[in-house]
Amino acid sequence: MHRTTVRIGASYQKTLRELALRDGKSMQVIVEQAIESYRRQRFLEGLSQDFKTLQNDTMAWQAELKERKEWDITMSDNEKT
Repeated sequence: MHRTTVRIGASYQKTLRELALRDGKSMQVIVEQAIESYRRQRFLEGLSQDFKTLQNDTMAWQAELKERKEWDITMSDNEKT
């Protein structure tokens, strides 16, 4: 496994240690989980911004809504009437 040293402030190191002890995990696992959580947050923020941009383009947004309706119809294909 590749190792890298990352410097953090003393208060963050204390918090990291406390979280690791409380959760029964290594500090490395806590840091990895924090990075993954941050990565996902950034992804969702980007996705949200992309949808705002799409909504500001009236024609593109209408096309999106039309496509959603088309997909909604396919969801009922396996339903028995």
